[in-house]
Amino acid sequence: MDFLIIYCHPYKKSFNHAILESVKSNLAHKHKSFKVIDLYQEQFNPIYDKEELRLFHTGKTHDPLVTTYLNYLREASAIIFITPLWWNSIPAMLKGFIDKVMKEGKGLSHTVSKTGIHGELTNIKHTYVLTTSTSPTFYVKLFLGNGIKRIFVNKTLKQLGMQDRHWIHFGGVTNSTQHQRIAYLTKINHYNFL
Repeated sequence: MDFLIIYCHPYKKSFNHAILESVKSNLAHKHKSFKVIDLYQEQFNPIYDKEELRLFHTGKTHDPLVTTYLNYLREASAIIFITPLWWNSIPAMLKGFIDKVMKEGKGLSHTVSKTGIHGELTNIKHTYVLTTSTSPTFYVKLFLGNGIKRIFVNKTLKQLGMQDRHWIHFGGVTNSTQHQRIAYLTKINHYNFL
C-alpha cells in the first residue's frame, strides 16, 4: 500500500468529506494504491479503558480494530490525515485513535528509552495533515499558538517516526465562498502527494 488515509468526520456532506473525495481522486489518477480508515464509519471506539491501559506496555490490545489499524500503519509508505479542528485541536475521535493505536514496543509504533520516545513508523516517508476550521488560518497560526503544526505535526507525529511532515489548512470554512471551496478542492485534486 502506498498511502493510508485516516479520515475523521461523521458527516458525509461536510467539506471534509469533499476533501477526502478529492484526495482519493488525486491518488487514483496517479495510480497510487491507498486504504481509507474512516473512523466514524467503522465505528472506532476512541475510549481508552482500563483493560487497554493494562495491556499498553505489552503492546497488546483487546480492540481488534487497533490491531488492524496498526498493521495498516506498518504497511504504508505515506499517510494523509483529514480532519476538522474542533476547539483549536483535533477531535476526540482522532486523539483516541492516537492514544489507542500507537502501541509501545519494537515493531509497533514506538519504543521508550531513558533518552525519550523513538518512532517505529519510519516506513512512513511522507506525512500530510489536512485540516479545516471555522477560525481563519491566520487566527489559528498567530492567535491560537499554531498548536496543530507545533504539537500534533511536529511533535506527536515526529515522535512516532513519521517523516516529511506537511500541514495543509483551510480556515474560515463557515464564511468561505463556493469559489474558495472549489479552488481549494481543485488544489487538493492536483496536489503532489509524493
